[in-house]
Amino acid sequence: MAGHSQFKNIMHRKGKQDAMRSKIFGKLAREITVAAKLGTPDPAMNPRLRAAVIAARAENMPKDNIERAIKKAIGGEGESYDEIRYEGYGPGGVAVIVEALTDNRNRAASDIRSYFTKSGGNLGETGSVSFMFDHVGVIEYDAAKADAETMLEAAIDAGADDVVSSEDGHEIYTSQASLSEAAKALEAKFGEPRKAALIWKPQNNIAVSDEVGEKLFKLLDQLNEHDDVQNVYANFEVSDALAAKMAG
Repeated sequence: MAGHSQFKNIMHRKGKQDAMRSKIFGKLAREITVAAKLGTPDPAMNPRLRAAVIAARAENMPKDNIERAIKKAIGGEGESYDEIRYEGYGPGGVAVIVEALTDNRNRAASDIRSYFTKSGGNLGETGSVSFMFDHVGVIEYDAAKADAETMLEAAIDAGADDVVSSEDGHEIYTSQASLSEAAKALEAKFGEPRKAALIWKPQNNIAVSDEVGEKLFKLLDQLNEHDDVQNVYANFEVSDALAAKMAG
């Protein structure tokens, strides 16, 4: 099974099972505040803020929490966060991209480097693995919203580049520039998506053994559990058996 969406789905289930609500809400609030500071505090006029609010709603974050995070930006409250992208190789030579929002660059770099090193991987320079990914927009809908053909037609009309439909739902891929307009067009037809954001999509996935896969999942878990880390992407695929084990 493929790496990015599979890992995302596993983490989504694990997050709920492990009662990580406060940590998830903290990361979502941080992204909302940063997005509102960088642009207008109106989600309708700020694509990044709109994406952050959609992500928060998908995790059932209370409306009060969302509004509080936006007000922090308007009032100039809270810490100032730096956006940093870390790149490196994990177990089995799997390429990993880590996106972080941190108020302490030294702490974040030290922690993330140690995770890579302890897993048998290594943290590289910016650009060392991102050339193996495409930085694109993704819009996601539940499978029940439409059948594959209907979603494909609507996505093409909205200016999307590709659609991947499965029992888990529909993933509509766009260029960075067309994400906002495509999301608006699809929302008018199908309602609010469960996700609309820029992601790093692997160009190819590396098949890894179950042994390497377990080490890799441990690294990805550590990264995702770090307070400064917002998103993690990796170009791998593992056996269905391991995927089921990790999701269980």
